[in-house]
Amino acid sequence: MATYYPNCAAARAAGVAPIYEGQPGYGTHLDRDRDGIACE
Repeated sequence: MATYYPNCAAARAAGVAPIYEGQPGYGTHLDRDRDGIACE
């Protein structure tokens, strides 16, 4: 099962932000500027 965070608040609450491309939980919906780093 893939790790999914619906938004950055959820990722931060889980203690995983920032999430880098290739890491579990990364999604383009979390990466506003599409630089490979979500919830920065």
